[in-house]
Amino acid sequence: MSAAVAFSPEQLAEVRRLQALYPDRRGALLPVLHMAQDTFGWISLDVEAYVAGLFDLSPAHVHEVVTFYTLYFRQPKGRHVVAVCHNLSCHLAGAPDILRHVRERLGIDVGETSDDGRVTLQSVECLCACEAAPMMQVDDRYELHLTPETVDRILEELR
Repeated sequence: MSAAVAFSPEQLAEVRRLQALYPDRRGALLPVLHMAQDTFGWISLDVEAYVAGLFDLSPAHVHEVVTFYTLYFRQPKGRHVVAVCHNLSCHLAGAPDILRHVRERLGIDVGETSDDGRVTLQSVECLCACEAAPMMQVDDRYELHLTPETVDRILEELR
């Protein structure tokens, strides 16, 4: 494991505080993984092993959690994350065309980051706005009722 993968004493205290909130301290795994991602930028195998040690879990168990959730990044991500919903409502309302348009505009595929490190593209299961389909999340905001024109405007704002 890399020596650079370690929480500060203050962060370790926060890990212990979070673990104490749950009858089974493993309940704090998700927030601690978010803390790790915020600290290290992404969840590498070294980070998975480090977090596993904090919980007395196997690195394989932590890896299963990280790979299950789309909110954890397993490689460095761009400054912006664009996540297009592909669930049923969005799909029926045109999400495949929106995703194709985003891919063409950015010149990357789902799971990739633009060469300039500006944008990482995701296709996600559900963003919980079926009534506003098709939609996507850009960083922490939701973009609803998408058209190719609105997508162009949103992507331009990310420059």
